[in-house]
Amino acid sequence: MTADARRLHLALQKSGRLADYSRQLLRDAGLRIQDGKNDLAARVENFPADLMFVRDDDIPTFVGDGVCDFGIVGENVLREFVLGRPDARIEVAARLGFGRCSLRIAAPETARYDGAETLAGARIATSYPFIVRDFLARRGIAADVVKMSGAVELAPRLGIAPFVCDLVSTGATLEANGLRAVETVLESEAVLIRTLAPAGEGAAALGGQLMSRLEGVLATRDSKYIMLNASGEALKRITDLLPGAEAPTILPLHGRPGHFAVHAVCQESVFWETLQALKQAGASAILVVPIEKMML
Repeated sequence: MTADARRLHLALQKSGRLADYSRQLLRDAGLRIQDGKNDLAARVENFPADLMFVRDDDIPTFVGDGVCDFGIVGENVLREFVLGRPDARIEVAARLGFGRCSLRIAAPETARYDGAETLAGARIATSYPFIVRDFLARRGIAADVVKMSGAVELAPRLGIAPFVCDLVSTGATLEANGLRAVETVLESEAVLIRTLAPAGEGAAALGGQLMSRLEGVLATRDSKYIMLNASGEALKRITDLLPGAEAPTILPLHGRPGHFAVHAVCQESVFWETLQALKQAGASAILVVPIEKMML
């Protein structure tokens, strides 16, 4: 349990793109973060929560040990931590949809590669030894995993290992070092993690309030509110076309017997092709508007 059960504690990455996205997510959830002189912590003005800014690989430790109630971290970092500490008291509370990248095995561009079996007996340099060993074990491949803290892509050039396993976003770094990706080990994105350490009733209630806000923000990312008019004969065709809408609201139009107004929250992207299909199915006066806030 956290030291102060009356306030939640959240661990965020101190700097970088993931840190920026994490702060924006909290702001979108209505949290006003104080910008103080202390770059290691910040207080939320309008919600009982404090933020701690730490290294990304320390976030699972803080949450697993119950020092922080929640944390936002890359799935790659979490996976490496959990494989090293299978008894860690952590669960993924939500997938956040940003900070996407891939953990991939790469080989020199000139090297022959005939599938994962090529890795048998080879050396692989990586900053994620637990993830790579797990990947190899699940395929029954014996290889030598060499842990490096950084500059993994230099391993083949330095003669440390002919293969590397590193995070790939655009692939530009691999290409600049004469490497090409040959295996995808993990697809990663930012996740919200929550401690499973015992917490007081007050902390649990606050955690529920925070989750409700964040879930509302995440639900509105691609969601749109659609309003349209349709005849009774066209209703079935039109409601089948509404993307991600489970139960649209259907209201009779005043002064137009047999015609209805259809309102729906669509939890998938609404493209122009969708609007054209709705019109062809008999919809008219179609209006699509963004959703600013939604409480699930």
